[in-house]
Amino acid sequence: MSFETLLSPLKVSKTTLKNRVIMGSMHTGLEEHPDGSLRLAAFYAERARGGVGLIITGGFAPNAAGRVFEEGAELVSEEQLDFHRPIVKAVHENGGKIALQILHTGRYGILETCVAPSPITAPINFYRPKELTNGEILQTIEDYARCAKLSKKAGYDGVEIMGSEGYLINQFIAKCTNHRSDEWGGSYENRIRFPLRIVERVREEVGEDFLLIFRLSCLDLVEDGSSFEEVVELGKCLEKAGVSIINTGIGWHEARIPTIAMMVPRAAFAWVTGKLRPHLNIPIVTSNRINDPHVAESLLRDGIADMVSMARPLLADENFVNKTAEGRPEEINTCIACNQACLDHIFQMKIASCLVNPRAGHETKLNYKAAAKSKSIAVIGAGPAGMTAAYISAMRGHKVTLFDQRPELGGQINYAVKIPGKEEFYEVLRFYRVMLEKYGVELKLGQVVSAETTISGNYDAVVLATGVQPRKIELEGSNHPKVLTYLDVLDKERIVGQKVAVIGAGGIGIDVAHFLTAQTPFSGEVPDYLQGYGILDSEAALALRKPKKREVTVLQRSVEKIGKRLGKTTGWAHIQTLKSHGVQLLPGATYLKIDDYGLHVRVALKKGGEPQEIVLEVDNVIVAAGQEPKRDMETSLRKVGLEVHVIGGAKEASGLDAETAIKDGAELAVKF
Repeated sequence: MSFETLLSPLKVSKTTLKNRVIMGSMHTGLEEHPDGSLRLAAFYAERARGGVGLIITGGFAPNAAGRVFEEGAELVSEEQLDFHRPIVKAVHENGGKIALQILHTGRYGILETCVAPSPITAPINFYRPKELTNGEILQTIEDYARCAKLSKKAGYDGVEIMGSEGYLINQFIAKCTNHRSDEWGGSYENRIRFPLRIVERVREEVGEDFLLIFRLSCLDLVEDGSSFEEVVELGKCLEKAGVSIINTGIGWHEARIPTIAMMVPRAAFAWVTGKLRPHLNIPIVTSNRINDPHVAESLLRDGIADMVSMARPLLADENFVNKTAEGRPEEINTCIACNQACLDHIFQMKIASCLVNPRAGHETKLNYKAAAKSKSIAVIGAGPAGMTAAYISAMRGHKVTLFDQRPELGGQINYAVKIPGKEEFYEVLRFYRVMLEKYGVELKLGQVVSAETTISGNYDAVVLATGVQPRKIELEGSNHPKVLTYLDVLDKERIVGQKVAVIGAGGIGIDVAHFLTAQTPFSGEVPDYLQGYGILDSEAALALRKPKKREVTVLQRSVEKIGKRLGKTTGWAHIQTLKSHGVQLLPGATYLKIDDYGLHVRVALKKGGEPQEIVLEVDNVIVAAGQEPKRDMETSLRKVGLEVHVIGGAKEASGLDAETAIKDGAELAVKF
């Protein structure tokens, strides 16, 4: 596939970018880590070596009030430059360029001292911001200029001013957060004075031969946000003020419209970049859910944008650009927009990594070096843990055989791809198939494996990655014909009735509810007068045959809000979707019994109401109440003296997900 468009040089403010792929800003947690400088240097160096022309760092605050949290990253003095210089040097030595993002969180800061244009608390924060005085606004503008000047001293090639996603600059621009009546509020001309003054002062401090990128919110997706006409006006003003590149921003963090989740179609918001581009003379960058080289190339070829920004896709594969340029796009480890190990980690105050690439963020610790001695290794179980252990072990030089009793690769990934909005997991399956073949892993699928099988193979080590099985529930009537497990539904695709109760509101229970509400089963009832007349496909007949919406109730024992334990950045969207499909969510349930009438429970039907005993008259009860390790073979393998390593769900089923399984497989593979 030709990728010449994406790799062609582009002149920007006397600076030649290596190509037209930008690594967009993404906080990693390393910005505040004691070893963050060296680890970020290694992290960004790999992306530069992998073909990325311009990297934009995670956000650094221009002053204390702008930090994300109390110990958040900032660049306010020359004493902090020693942190940045190794990062810049590493990127430059590997052929890339790097810009520092200046980010003031405003009312999003998890700080008692957070500030904003007006004292309006953000719906995603619990601190009420202090309203900035005129003097404080002027000082903040100077702080931006100082931060940019320090960035240049550190050796950065430019800065990106974060004016999007609902942060401070965005808060000044939008009516909903700027209720001021002075020169910084009121009319649109006044509300955009703040970003324009910042740009003017930054340009004065850094000179002309320095990239000045502005991340412009092109779709706020909140009430009383900017109109498109206002976005165009601001874009033109920014260009006149000295901005080199406009980077498209989409949606505020508080917006109730998903913008980066897996359910969002690829390049779903690129159209707004294309709509804005004709109004500007400087390059414009498009972003959000661009994880495929074909999509990236088409956006550039069709004139939607001058450059493409990717953040999470370059977490997933640091060699994204090089693999494409070398004609190996099938080897790209594709970002599936799950957010589990990247953004969700950040919200948990952990280091950002990647579900499909556990090395991301850990480049100084987890490396796949050639093995000193080749071993013969059997991996039993071709789910994510087993496939990861197999291909990385083989990549390091070991002879690997991968067994599974099922005829296909993937394990529980094969169930995930059936869930509406999770089709990106097909990319995970594709990547593993390619890697297993590339590194010569011998596949023995559709085979029942025993200890004798492994003995006869003379293996030096055996990896048990047999996964999990559904946990049984202790409940009267649990063997009733109405009862199905989540595997009966997702794997065996058993017929499910019109009215359903799902026991368990964890990730699997929510997935089952999505799967069932996406289906529209036909009851099979056709009026007698239509039988035998050859008109069953008429418009009237089709209307009569239209299936009813399935009625689904999801229950959990815990009294906490259903969905609370789902991913911080995507869970709300999944719950919102279920509610739009009419799914009833009932926490605090006590399960009593299952019989011909349905599921008997004690539960409060309204928030704050008294629990009462009710019968959910359902056709099926689907159990998704956890999992147990499936490690029946372990004892027999150890008895015959084999070196056995247990990973993934076979080791620990509690809290299991693909991220944990893949990380387990990778960490074991580097030990052989």
